[in-house]
Amino acid sequence: MAAGLDNAGQFITLKAVPRPREELARHGVDPCGPVAGVQVCLATPITSDDYVAGQRWRDATVRGCPWHRQGGCGFSRHGTYPRVRPPGALIACWYCPLERRTVSALPDCLASHYSGTLVDLEAMVLAVERARSLPAAVDALRTDIELPGALRYLRRLCQAVHDALGIVRGLQPARFAGVPLTLQGFAAALPGCLSGLVALRALASQYLSLLPTPLGFDPARQNAAGLSPAFQHRMGPDPPLAILDAPA
Repeated sequence: MAAGLDNAGQFITLKAVPRPREELARHGVDPCGPVAGVQVCLATPITSDDYVAGQRWRDATVRGCPWHRQGGCGFSRHGTYPRVRPPGALIACWYCPLERRTVSALPDCLASHYSGTLVDLEAMVLAVERARSLPAAVDALRTDIELPGALRYLRRLCQAVHDALGIVRGLQPARFAGVPLTLQGFAAALPGCLSGLVALRALASQYLSLLPTPLGFDPARQNAAGLSPAFQHRMGPDPPLAILDAPA
C-alpha cells in the first residue's frame, strides 16, 4: 500500500497491484516499467473540439507526484497516448520512477475507459431512456456493429451511467434527493447545463476514483455495494490535481 492523492488532490491509499507470477523476471524481481497507472481529472470547461484544436494536453500540469508529496522522486512528464475518438486527441502523462507508475490527466469532456466524449455517451443513454425499448433505440444507435453487440454495449453503458447517478445522489442527497435515477431526471435538476454528465463530473470531482466509468475512473465498480475501504479518503476543498496552464 502507498499513500497518494486522489483526483481532487485529496490523500487516499493506493492499492498495490501485484504482477502475475509469469510476468516476473527470471531473477525474481519485477521487470522495468510501470506496474499500474492512475487517472486524474483535468478540470476544464472546454469542449473536445477546443481541446483537440488547441492541443491543450500540451498545457496540462500535474503539480507534484501523487505518491511523494515531498518531491525528490524524479516525477516528470512522460509523453502522451492517443484516443480513438475524438480523432487527434492526446492524453498527457507523467511518470514516477520510484513507484514505476504513470499518471494521466483526462479532460472533463472525455469519457473514461470508453471511446468518445461524455456528450456522445449521454446522447446514447438519453435515446435509450426515451425509446420504447432497447432494441428500438439500437435502430438509431451503434449502427457500426451488429444487433447483439449493440444491445450488450448499450445495456452495459446505461447500467454504468445509472449506477453512477445512484452514487452521486447518495453523496449529495440535499441536491438530488427524490431525483429519478435517469439522465433525464438529473438534467431537470441541473438547469442550464449543456451536458448532465460533464456537469456531474465537476460536481463529483472528489469522488471520481469511486465512480464507475464512463463518468468516474473505476472500471471495476458497478454499484455502491462492496466499497473497498482502501479507496476511502478525507473530504475537503482542495483543488483538482491536474490543471491547464495558460497557453504560451
